[in-house]
Amino acid sequence: MQDSSNEAPAKGQSELEAAALEAASAIPEMSLEQALAALNQAEAGLREKEEAWLRARADTENVRKRAATDLAQARKFALESFASELLSVMDSLDAALQVKEASLESYRSGVELTARQLATVFEKFNITEINPAREKFDPNRHQAIASLESAEVPANMVLNVMQKGFALHERVLRPALVTVSKGKTTPTP
Repeated sequence: MQDSSNEAPAKGQSELEAAALEAASAIPEMSLEQALAALNQAEAGLREKEEAWLRARADTENVRKRAATDLAQARKFALESFASELLSVMDSLDAALQVKEASLESYRSGVELTARQLATVFEKFNITEINPAREKFDPNRHQAIASLESAEVPANMVLNVMQKGFALHERVLRPALVTVSKGKTTPTP
């Protein structure tokens, strides 16, 4: 066998081919049967690795599909427990509508009971009321719909709450609709 380590690559021969020839020359000579056995063994190893790769790819695809299905189910039924808690509130309202002749006081007590049930559901699911009367105006939690001059109240204070706001944990679901003080302006002479 020739020692090709000192030879330059032949014209048209890539460096990779030259390196392969050099590596082949370093392998001791084998019989044809030994070379075929080594080739068969290498091919079997390659098939095993390819099968393992295909199995891993299939497993990864199955995990991805299962995660997508689980996420879709979670989105679809995320409000299930909240909705089931609201059913008792709806039952109370339906019962109030079924009463044919009731006094104003019985309706009032029924509405108060229903409001307490709803407040309990809100508390259970961390829905809090935003009622900023006499607090400093916060544009992240309040929506000013009017501003009034006031000599008694400093500027940017909430004077009146037209509609309470609500927050889920710390995220505002609906800002409170408020009137804000703008302080007393002095007339110019």
